[in-house]
Amino acid sequence: MAVLDPESDKLFNEALAAHDHMGIGTILRECHGLFNGLQSLTDCCGGDGTTARAIVKAFPHIKCNVLDLPRVINKAPSDGLVNYIAGDMFHSIPPAQAVMLKLVLHFWSDKDCINILTQCKKAIPSREVGGKVIIMDIVVDSSSGPLFETQMLMDMVMMVCTRGRQRDENDWSAIFMEAGFSDYKIVKKLGARGVIEVYP
Repeated sequence: MAVLDPESDKLFNEALAAHDHMGIGTILRECHGLFNGLQSLTDCCGGDGTTARAIVKAFPHIKCNVLDLPRVINKAPSDGLVNYIAGDMFHSIPPAQAVMLKLVLHFWSDKDCINILTQCKKAIPSREVGGKVIIMDIVVDSSSGPLFETQMLMDMVMMVCTRGRQRDENDWSAIFMEAGFSDYKIVKKLGARGVIEVYP
């Protein structure tokens, strides 16, 4: 994404934090089992840590990293709840039992998504010891109606404003397999958003 001027960047990050605060409450309530058994988690593009902090408050035993660009991490709170790491998900992701991508991949092209997911796969252990990637993103439903129309409108916005797009289940599956994953499961559909576990 383009670099914004300081005021626009501030507004953008505040909007993301507000969205994260609202969204993670629903995820924790509707998909509580998603985090059961996890000992460590890296939240990629985790911003100010709103989502990671909510997870740690609900599951205090999980050691949580937040990975984001240096300009974002430099402004993050430092209360010790989560570990902030400045970096670039295209080059390296801090190792953890699970890596989480919350509304990240729809900003990127298929090729970029495969590169990001390849880094995720390097960061997690085998499925047998709980390794997985947790993706919270739009999963376009092929049925017609108002939700489909909204998803198509968002798809156009993503294509115009970013290199990304919205994807249906077949699109997601193709990306996962191309990145070297063996299997995936759509854990829950929450409106347009899907919660997906992807396994090495």
